[in-house]
Amino acid sequence: MRVGARIGPTARRIELGIELRRLRRDADLTLEQAVAGLGFSETQLQRVETGSIPLKQSSHLRNLLDRYGITDEGHVESLVRLHRESGSQEWTSFASTVHTSVRTFFGVESVARGIKAWHPTLVLGLLQTERYATAVFEAEKMHDEFTSEYIEQSVRLRMMRKQLLTRQEDPVMFWAILGEAALRHTIGSTHVMREQYAEIIALSELENVTVQILRTNEIGYRFSSDFTILDLGESLPSTVQVDVSWGAMSMSDKPREVGRFSRKFNALQASAMPPEQTPGFLQQLSREINDA
Repeated sequence: MRVGARIGPTARRIELGIELRRLRRDADLTLEQAVAGLGFSETQLQRVETGSIPLKQSSHLRNLLDRYGITDEGHVESLVRLHRESGSQEWTSFASTVHTSVRTFFGVESVARGIKAWHPTLVLGLLQTERYATAVFEAEKMHDEFTSEYIEQSVRLRMMRKQLLTRQEDPVMFWAILGEAALRHTIGSTHVMREQYAEIIALSELENVTVQILRTNEIGYRFSSDFTILDLGESLPSTVQVDVSWGAMSMSDKPREVGRFSRKFNALQASAMPPEQTPGFLQQLSREINDA
């Protein structure tokens, strides 16, 4: 890129803009009210919220967050860092403090035109039932010191995310590949698992949803960690997200990284069972649980 060239939208810039728009709306402020006396215009803030331009100074961001009533220092610092790195396409990580990473990812996910995901050990969040999601968080409650309120909020947010698949108008095109281990490992109870199998079958019948299963004994490519590729349309860069340690996630919209994970997904797709075999396999698993 030539010196002085303008940087277009990046994953970080889009993420920050979506989060700032959410915080402004939560504070019940108009654009005009949000910028009053802060030294920049409502037009500028509107373009920041769409990811088109960055805020010129981190002090502007801190002033906005103060106006929005954001007092959690961890949340503030994570957004300041996001602002500082907003011109980069390299990998960046988001901590899970006060749901910052999940909310931010949900914002980006909500504008996606297409989503491709691989999950080897757990059913992907967009496919989970409420009882399965609750059991996942309950299993981590003691280790991560989750409160009951945190679990309820997390499950509610996860169920909201599923509306991307089932909404009547322009549902997202979704292709998921699940490792067999994700389906055989009992989460919650056998009743929870049977309900989860039935939910995946029902969702896979939607025209916009494809689900494949990669058998454990299949000879072919597999990848140890889960990842998600987001197609954000022609005007925004595609983004790849991977989960890392301590409940955080990393994202990048660098074309080289998106391309690398796209090739991984294609290899997993070729190794997995054909989509039309998914319902029958899940029905077989459900019968096996009943017989146990």
